[in-house]
Amino acid sequence: MRKIALFLAVAFLLIGVAAVASDIGILDKREIKFYDPIVIGDKLVPAGDYTVLHQMQGNDHIMVFTKVGKKPLEARVKCSLTPLKATAERTEVEYKLNAKKEHVLARIVFRGDKAEHVF
Repeated sequence: MRKIALFLAVAFLLIGVAAVASDIGILDKREIKFYDPIVIGDKLVPAGDYTVLHQMQGNDHIMVFTKVGKKPLEARVKCSLTPLKATAERTEVEYKLNAKKEHVLARIVFRGDKAEHVF
């Protein structure tokens, strides 16, 4: 009985996240490539391919970046969504430089989304 209840709770949570994501015009799973090391949240991650999952934790929108490959690496960051005037035609990544001259993730727009992610 506990396994069934746990399965149903997880299923409803995933359906809820997907519904929220579709209501605001974003997909809950994306892929992105960083060509340079980049700071995501408080973690410096290497260049490479990443899977990006969108999660809701209460009212907070969290993006989880997982490096694709043999050595999985995860970085999490809270973001704000800003609606776009039109559906994004291309993926864009914006970063700032910190005092160490590292790229710090500041904004992402994914092609096909109707909102941008601001960090």
